[in-house]
Amino acid sequence: MDKRIGIIGIVIKDLSCAEQVNAILHEHATLIVGRMGIPYRERGVSVITLIVDGSNDEISALTGKLGRVPGTTVKSMITKTNK
Repeated sequence: MDKRIGIIGIVIKDLSCAEQVNAILHEHATLIVGRMGIPYRERGVSVITLIVDGSNDEISALTGKLGRVPGTTVKSMITKTNK
């Protein structure tokens, strides 16, 4: 199974869904290399960035679950090089 490094950006527009997002991140904690979360109060959102390391399927499963949470927007980028 090829592993790749990726970046996932999450914008939480509805702060009531933050607990659900954190539960999903905890469920996929083995993929997460680093995490940074910033409340952007002026815009009324929170932004989370993740550095992940896993297979395409694992990263896609994570982004898919996050993308189905109402009140969130998720974008990802995965490197072409693999390990």
